[in-house]
Amino acid sequence: MYTIGQVAKFLGISRDTIKFYEEKGLVKPQQNKGNGYRSYTHFDIYDLTTVNFYREIDLEIKIIQELRRGKSIEGIRSLLEEKEQEMLEEIAYKKRQLKKLQRVKEDCKKIKQCLGTYSIKEMKPLEIMGEIDHYTAYDEYDILKENTDSLKKAVVLTSLRRVIRFNDEGILEEQFIITRKVEDDDKAIAGEIRAYPKCLYTIIEDGRWSTGGKNTDDQVEASMRKVAEEMGYELLGLVYINLLLVTYEEGLERIFLEMYVPIK
Repeated sequence: MYTIGQVAKFLGISRDTIKFYEEKGLVKPQQNKGNGYRSYTHFDIYDLTTVNFYREIDLEIKIIQELRRGKSIEGIRSLLEEKEQEMLEEIAYKKRQLKKLQRVKEDCKKIKQCLGTYSIKEMKPLEIMGEIDHYTAYDEYDILKENTDSLKKAVVLTSLRRVIRFNDEGILEEQFIITRKVEDDDKAIAGEIRAYPKCLYTIIEDGRWSTGGKNTDDQVEASMRKVAEEMGYELLGLVYINLLLVTYEEGLERIFLEMYVPIK
């Protein structure tokens, strides 16, 4: 027989945790009626070790209570398989998070290198996951809901693109699209793919800190036309704008935008 202090120290858990498990009926030590002290057998230690395992894999107390009341080996196996699938999905999500974090970290370096300069660059394949042509296009929101019904699927920096169509007279229309980068060995492509082998590429700064809140679309368009003409290229009337980063200066946002302008 062991005291609560011995068991707590041996298992590396607090007395309060053991008492909590007792309150929930997950372990049932013998109690001395004379002094109220609890005594723990090796069976109680087995119970506590098992409960610790279930809590470590994030099973809810009520589910552990159900297991405590009775569950076949096959039933436990089925429960663990469900939990295994949840954990595999969580690991995959964390890997995607890490990849996005690393991409944004690289974007910080890219801003420093490319801000205000033009070069020729390929716009690599992007899969279109959803789009809204205009804020009044309510029927299109259902497409986006499939991608934003939880924080895990929410639109983030690395997936949002603004697309502007223009001609010699100016801007014709714009839309926002949600994209996914297509990998070389990607076999899960379901949406439309957009890619351009040759684009004018630049990074510009927008936001109230640098522009005072003024719309700079026309100014940026004029700059693109001038650079394309100087380099001997013809614009195709499209601009893909990727939000790289938003930071703040004196309480005003500084917005850094990456632009791909298809050319020929």
